[in-house]
Formats: sequence, structure tokens, C-alpha cells
Amino acid sequence: MIDLHSHILPGLDDGAVDLADALEIARAAAADGITAIAATPHVREDYPTTADAMESGVRYLRAALEREGIRIELLPGGEVSLEQLDRLSHDELRRFGLAGNSNFLLIETPYWDFPPPLGEVVGRVRSFGMNPVIAHPERNPAIQADLGKVAALVDAGALIQVTAASLDGRLGSRTRASARKLVDAGLVHLVGSDAHTAGIREAGLSGACKVIGNEPLARWLTESVPAAIVRNEPLPPRPTPTRRPGLLARLLGG
Repeated sequence: MIDLHSHILPGLDDGAVDLADALEIARAAAADGITAIAATPHVREDYPTTADAMESGVRYLRAALEREGIRIELLPGGEVSLEQLDRLSHDELRRFGLAGNSNFLLIETPYWDFPPPLGEVVGRVRSFGMNPVIAHPERNPAIQADLGKVAALVDAGALIQVTAASLDGRLGSRTRASARKLVDAGLVHLVGSDAHTAGIREAGLSGACKVIGNEPLARWLTESVPAAIVRNEPLPPRPTPTRRPGLLARLLGG
């Protein structure tokens, strides 16, 4: 499996505090069957990570992983907030490309309100040659109340990534219900751990795969699609229809 969302770089944001913490996340991920993990530190006002700092952190942690014999590939990236899209140059945004692929950008969904510009953001990001990957929309209360908002983002060209802890219930019943409905409706393209440290959002995707139940779909979400992003290849087709009859219409209010 390939995990394209983690806060494993030590000392950059609210994730790994130090090297020992980062190595613990990496060991847990490897033990869970993760072969590659993207370091996606927050890029936002309270954690103004620069591309230089991210790239330096990746080099530092890669050396530590090799020294410790932890067999997991560390990939670069960033989780960019909406306000930073207007503040960073296109060049710096590309340096935060997901898994080192400058054609994809991981964008953080706000935790509270659903800002009207989010739909506009999809078009704007695509206009300068990047595909937006929207992180954890299922955790936003406004989206939980109207999952059709996610369908609109997908129609505009976004990919959707839900959090493993959302699917397996560690983030609460309402978030779990939203994540599962989005998967069932065929609106999810990736599952990421959003690993911060040991605890609620810890490393690993296998628990979420068990919840999904459909093995070909689980492999598509955690292996095939992330591998295509890493290799800069066309995304593979979804393995089987996942929409329950009428579900997408209900999400859209039909």
C-alpha cells in the first residue's frame, strides 16, 4: 500500500515532534504493509512550511530511515491550505507536488465552514497545470450535512482523499458515516492515514481496507491510484461500480 498523506517530518507542524517520533510512525506504517509514504506537512498560516524546509526534512528523514533499516520509501509533498494558494508562487506550489509529482497538489479542507471559493479553487489549480486532491472533506460539518458538495468538486475535476481513521470510526460516528457514503457513491479516489503520531490518527491503512470490504476497490484506493500518482501515469479505472442504487441522487438532493 502507498500512503499519500502524513505528517511524519519532525518539527515542521503538529505531527512528529522529533526524530524518534518520526521513526515510530515509519515503523508502524511499514508493519501495516505500507511500502511508500508521502510527507505532507501543513502549509498554512500557523505552520508556514517552506518548500526548502520540506525538502530538507525529507532528505534528513530518508537518511535516518536508511540508517535504522526501516524499509519504506519516503516521498515529498505538502498539505496546502486555501489561503496559501494565493500567497505561494506556482513554482513553490509545484515543489509541494504530491509524492513529488508536480501535477498533483494536496489541498486541506477547512475543518469548519465550507468556503464558497473551494469550488473555484479546483478550477484555479487546474488552470496552472495541477490536479487538486482534496484532503478529508468528510470531516467538515458543512459537507457532512450536504455530501453533494463533494460530488460538485469531483465534477469540477478534483480527486478526493478520505482519512483512514474516518472510515474505521476513530474520528466519530458522523465522520465515519460521511466517509462510507462517499466511498459507496464512488466519489473517493484515495485513502490516506493523515498520520500525526501514535494514537487516533496513527500510521496504517489496513483497518480502512477491512471496513471497505470490497478488496479490488480497497486495493484501487490504497495501491493503484496512489501508485499512478507516484509514477505520473494515467489513473486506472475504478475496478467495479460502487454506487448503491439511488445513493448519488440522494447525495445531490435528487
